[in-house]
Amino acid sequence: MAKKANARRYAQAVFEIALEKKELDRWQADLQMVVAAVGDGDFLAALESPKIKIEAKAGFLQKRLGAINPLAMNLTLLLVSRSAIGLIGEIAKEYKNLLDENRGIKAAEVTTAVAVDEPEKQKLALKLGELVKAKVEITSRVNPDILGGMVVRVGGKLLDGSTRSKLSTLKKNLETGEINN
Repeated sequence: MAKKANARRYAQAVFEIALEKKELDRWQADLQMVVAAVGDGDFLAALESPKIKIEAKAGFLQKRLGAINPLAMNLTLLLVSRSAIGLIGEIAKEYKNLLDENRGIKAAEVTTAVAVDEPEKQKLALKLGELVKAKVEITSRVNPDILGGMVVRVGGKLLDGSTRSKLSTLKKNLETGEINN
């Protein structure tokens, strides 16, 4: 939990800088570049190695990330010097959340038993948008265990319309003798 809180603090600081300098999209792109670079296991190992001097690590980063915003490079070097470069993915995710919130966009995670095609996803995004009174971006997952229907997480709310949960409720009602319409 402490790591997530740290990532949130870094993301908040970065967001405030980006907002002040009117570089919201550039910061998002730069953070994604750093995440992609750190995704290379050998590169990450070099950045985390205590045997390699910080100056050499700075050179690796400069070579790998070349055109990155100097302030984003400073953030990356700060994370490397604090042995916290592993937080960059979570920082980028938290930054995206702040950016979406600033733009009035809510993220929704939709889990279905079978894959949902793009037109259905767009229809669902519109319906969910009406429900939460915001633009909704959907991330979909497939989980055959829910049997049918869908489970939606949006704006801190869980909407469970899965066949599995309905069957579970029916079973519980039959066991307790309750009848719900």
